[in-house]
Amino acid sequence: MSSAVLEPPSADLVAKYEPVIGLEVHCQLATRSKIFCSCPTSFGAPPNTNVCPVCLGLPGALPVLSREAVELAVKAALALNCRVNPLSRFARKNYFYPDLPKGYQISQYDEPLAEHGSVDVRVDADIRRIGVTRVHMEDDAGKSIHDGFKDSSKYTYVDLNRCGMPLIEIVSEPDMRTSDEAFAYLTELKQMLQFVEISTCDMEKGHLRCDANVSVRLRGAEKFGTKAEVKNLNSFRFLKQALDYEILRQIALIESGGRVVQETRLYNPDLGETVSMRSKESAHDYRYFPEPDLAPLRVGHEWLEEIRSTMPELPAAKRKRFVEEYGLREYDAQVLTLTRATADYFEAAARASGDPKTAANWVMGDLNGLLNAAGKDVCDSPVTAANLGELVKLIASGALSTKLAKEVFTKMFATGETAQVIMQREGLQQISDTGALEKIVDGVLAANPKQVEQYRGGKTAVAGFLVGQVMKASRGQANPATVNEILSRKLASEQK
Repeated sequence: MSSAVLEPPSADLVAKYEPVIGLEVHCQLATRSKIFCSCPTSFGAPPNTNVCPVCLGLPGALPVLSREAVELAVKAALALNCRVNPLSRFARKNYFYPDLPKGYQISQYDEPLAEHGSVDVRVDADIRRIGVTRVHMEDDAGKSIHDGFKDSSKYTYVDLNRCGMPLIEIVSEPDMRTSDEAFAYLTELKQMLQFVEISTCDMEKGHLRCDANVSVRLRGAEKFGTKAEVKNLNSFRFLKQALDYEILRQIALIESGGRVVQETRLYNPDLGETVSMRSKESAHDYRYFPEPDLAPLRVGHEWLEEIRSTMPELPAAKRKRFVEEYGLREYDAQVLTLTRATADYFEAAARASGDPKTAANWVMGDLNGLLNAAGKDVCDSPVTAANLGELVKLIASGALSTKLAKEVFTKMFATGETAQVIMQREGLQQISDTGALEKIVDGVLAANPKQVEQYRGGKTAVAGFLVGQVMKASRGQANPATVNEILSRKLASEQK
């Protein structure tokens, strides 16, 4: 029965079922060369130029495993709380497709690099632990190009530059029950991989790709339903949309008397639907057998501990520490740990300022706003963390009002100069001298007799107008607290 003719199920029907979701995430490792040869991994090279006899599968060419790829894969496994197996083996996964010149993919099958991990994710106020079944290494296939050429209606073009790119596949347990949980899991996974510098995870370049396995079952049932695999989800938004559609499709199919078949489907974002691609293969269809040209991979205790010693603090641990050590709100800690560079910048600014909360507000607010407007990230910030910390200290000391500080900060961003240099050159220091401020206040009171009279008549709110006039007369440099104290004293004496 075609999904196109199925009526969307009602909310009551949907509530009867529980979705079961697992994700298979392919991540391209940030190595300089491919996994089994020395070809570069650079993106955007002319088609079929980053290739050699090994990644083209030419007769007589032998693969040599990249040590760098293994170390990055092990780091990923450690970040995911997996047990790294001391011995793993590569296998040939046999299938025929135009962009697979060898006729097989080198992967790992029954003896993967790592197993039995977990990732904790936050969905609303709840923490969910998602199991990680395995992490294994493999090489990538090429890319079939079905459009973009004048004769694309007749021919498919093949670019083999991607052949042999180093991948890890991260297979989750079927522990997710909503599309929101899957979204949160993939978000946490991406952040973790970027923090450890395993991959750029650039989905537009294919560095992070996701397949989703989804089934539904009646709530309370123990047995899983028949699953469909939705392949090649290349954005977080599409992942959520595809899962929501597929869950409803399966429920509607079952409720209409049909049955879900095990198959591979693709998500069409233009239609907002998943469409059937082919029947789902099982392991025996790929005729796995040990790769004869590669020795078993051994990761000894000493090498494992050497890799472990290079691991940075992970995002979840950093978020927890920011809350406990710096007194930040949970939300602020999440924002400041979105990238490792942002977290490092904030910590440096917090140390330099001595006021972590104020430093956090400046990083998340003014700095982030100017960076976004300029199309930069924090690594390219013209304002160093030390210079931002100095600005925060100047505000705390009373040398700058918050309003003046924002003006100074804009100039710091434009020039890269320190706050002190800009203040001295442009005379932007805050005026706190009582004598100087009294003269300005006297001038404002003399120029606004009507407002003074209103204040005498009991309209004390007019004091805010008078403060504004003093700030205007001082070009925003007057110390607001001192101005308020002087105005209150003088207006009180006027009333007597």
